[in-house]
Amino acid sequence: VMAPVTQSMVKASSASASKAPSARPSAGMNQGRGRTHSTMVHASSSAQEAQEESSVPAAVTPRRALLKTSFSLTSAAAASSLLTPVAPAIAGIFGDDSNANSIGNSWEKVNLGLESGVVLQDISFVPDQPERGFLLGSRQTLLETNDGGKSWKSRDVSKSSGDDINYRFNSISFAGKEGWIVGKPAIMLHTSDGGDNWERVPLSAKLPGTPVLVKALPGAGQAEMTTDQGAIYVTSNTGYTWKAAVEETIDATLNRTVSSGISGASYYTGTLSTIARSDDGKYVAVSSRGNFFMTWEPGQTFWQPHNRNSARRLQNMGWRRDGGLWMLTRGGGMFFAKGTGVQEDFDEETVGSRGFGILDIGYQNEKKMWAVGGSGTLLVSTDGGNSWKRERQADDLAGNLYAVRFDTPDKGFILGNDGILLRYIGKA
Repeated sequence: VMAPVTQSMVKASSASASKAPSARPSAGMNQGRGRTHSTMVHASSSAQEAQEESSVPAAVTPRRALLKTSFSLTSAAAASSLLTPVAPAIAGIFGDDSNANSIGNSWEKVNLGLESGVVLQDISFVPDQPERGFLLGSRQTLLETNDGGKSWKSRDVSKSSGDDINYRFNSISFAGKEGWIVGKPAIMLHTSDGGDNWERVPLSAKLPGTPVLVKALPGAGQAEMTTDQGAIYVTSNTGYTWKAAVEETIDATLNRTVSSGISGASYYTGTLSTIARSDDGKYVAVSSRGNFFMTWEPGQTFWQPHNRNSARRLQNMGWRRDGGLWMLTRGGGMFFAKGTGVQEDFDEETVGSRGFGILDIGYQNEKKMWAVGGSGTLLVSTDGGNSWKRERQADDLAGNLYAVRFDTPDKGFILGNDGILLRYIGKA
């Protein structure tokens, strides 16, 4: 049981940060076929860990940690490091027309000029400035666009950390001009001017797990942060204090309910590999080994575990617009829940994935759907997922595609490893 977190414990110390599993990109997706716009994050990937350099010292975080109702942080204004715009890390602007390669008639590859091994994690645009957006990833990658994603320039934030840790930025979210970034080791950045300036918000060294998902909420200074151990915190004062939305971490819940009949849940010591948040604040998450999934919604005290209905282990899950679920399994399986609400009964779809895993799905509109995965797998459906066609032009991409998302029907992006960024150029 975790001791109460006092203000004296809360320091912007990264040296004692936990070495948690790596995160893959989150996705703010327009979920079609009845799916809603949801935020997705892959919280763990051994394949990506193998690509990335890590100089982060390991630290022990209490596993069976009872989450305190709230905790305080030192003043963000007093302890923050101001991040100001700087020139691109490499001379020039990345991603101009001369650096774009077409992938069929719908996508183009934007060459960002990033070093090999960088995994793109997330992308978000400023609602008040729709042409302005930010792209982030591993090795402290943070890029900015002011033309809707056609070109990108680097934002150097290395001097803000005050240490030698190479942060991996996991998730970014905007509400109006207010934006938030979280990463590994535990770090949070905040802007109130659309990204002109960023400041660091201190996080407690006692935070259970690594922050892998952040959601900017309506209202000044409001945000929701989720870790790979299932801790969910909400702030209404720009991170000065946080209130816990759940009372314990997922491993504490599972080990307390070992007789629940959930396969693989007994004596559980893992984390969550993927986490998806719906617009109305509901969560679905996949266990690190993919043998079961968990759900949570506002008002519930604990995460709720569920068995998978497939012999294959789970890869990813997300929410539908009608409140139902979709599910991806290893080996390229795709399933859709038979009804709405949280359930364990799914129907499998026929998808020609060539045996490569499908890692994410997203909708451009109500009928047009895109699915991405390993070894350049790119699939499209124009009938809400009933039939699929492979975009063969993407087969030559030397990398994995982790996330697909559309900010609007005519502004979409696909994120992958080795700095792969695809921009949608087709019809809305």
